[in-house]
Amino acid sequence: MHKPDEEKTAFTIDQGLYCYTVMPFGLKKAGVTYQRLVNKIFARQIGRNMEVYVDDMLTKSITADKHINDLRETFDVLVRYRMKLNPAKCVFDISSGRFLGYQVHQRGIEVNPEKIQALAKMVSPRTLKDVQRLTGCLASLSRFIAKSTDRCLPFFKALKKGKGVEWNEDCERAFQALKDYLGQAPLLSKPETGETLYMYLSVSEAATSSVLVRQEEGVQKPIYYTSKTLLPTETRTTIKAQAVADFVAEFTEPSIEVARMMVEQNKKVFKWQLRVDGSSNTHGNGAGVMVSTPEGDSVECALHFDFKATNNQAEYEALIAGLKVCTVLGADEVEIFSDSQVVVNQVLDEYQARDESMIAYLELAKELLERFKEYKIVQVPREENEQANTLATLASATINIWPRTISMICLLQPSIVKLKEVGVVFGKRDSWITPIKEYLVNDVLPSDPLEVK
Repeated sequence: MHKPDEEKTAFTIDQGLYCYTVMPFGLKKAGVTYQRLVNKIFARQIGRNMEVYVDDMLTKSITADKHINDLRETFDVLVRYRMKLNPAKCVFDISSGRFLGYQVHQRGIEVNPEKIQALAKMVSPRTLKDVQRLTGCLASLSRFIAKSTDRCLPFFKALKKGKGVEWNEDCERAFQALKDYLGQAPLLSKPETGETLYMYLSVSEAATSSVLVRQEEGVQKPIYYTSKTLLPTETRTTIKAQAVADFVAEFTEPSIEVARMMVEQNKKVFKWQLRVDGSSNTHGNGAGVMVSTPEGDSVECALHFDFKATNNQAEYEALIAGLKVCTVLGADEVEIFSDSQVVVNQVLDEYQARDESMIAYLELAKELLERFKEYKIVQVPREENEQANTLATLASATINIWPRTISMICLLQPSIVKLKEVGVVFGKRDSWITPIKEYLVNDVLPSDPLEVK
């Protein structure tokens, strides 16, 4: 802890008054603050001989004889910044282990056995929630599945029908085929420096897929799988553009210039873009949302939180609000930009959500993402997300100084808080109209003669 800040963590027990000299994980923003710290102190090692996610640290070496030097470099940094490790949680000189939910060893990366078992035990979905849960599970396994979009296409078609999900024979056949495939999920191999890699492409009526492979002793081993759903606009080219393409293909030799023209043409396909950012500071909490439509219009919105939120919670609130805005505007595919490393990687299943609130936020975000035919979420530097950042900073300020030229929404409670259903019971109560009603309906007069008159 920073010396002047130690007294801010003071607490009282029976034995006296104490304060923290090191940062406890019970403090708000401790996770994101600690992640920023380790990213800074291990900046020269991350990606080269070390990987760090919060308190999970991995020192890696290409060869065994270099491992001692890599460990020495790591421990030198720990000593320099006076960081301590728990010996009970440290393991040295291992060739394989689990890191961030994946089984990592010298041959490559294997799928998490727990996720495979969860899918193997899953019964055939019957409701919309069941199908969404299945697609969410498959999203984290997509990097291990060849042509994943084609294999999951029946599930996506079932989701398009909304509440009336029909689990037909095609869905059941695809479901069982995925179980059999993942039972023998391939190992993602590790490429070697300087070797030749090969890429194979596959195009169907609904998707484009690719795989990057390396060759070892005559056997090709996969490194990474990708798969993308084709949008309706991507399968329908204009007649004019097709005529030009046919003319060029027939009378011109293939050249770099032709390839450049085709790339420029593809860039003209506009998409919905969503930029989000959350802000949590001493002045308040808020979020900024900016949506860019295919026509080039921009929709800006800011949210002021009437509750306390951590930085990660504010980032999730911004993402959830932005997805709701895109849904209302009718977007069917969206490209999302956020400067939050934690939120982006949790949505991509690269990081695991541990806190209960983070798990709830992640589930809600994925539920909203399932409403889109296709989405892509990208982490960008804060300076490239300046507009959403400005909206979030303004939203975290007091409402009294809010500029009236920008629409602002005030959230009274977190999005993950579900409202309780309340049953209202109406009881019978006599009023001045009761005797009149009794007389007209049942021909009954009041007992008091004055009331009769």
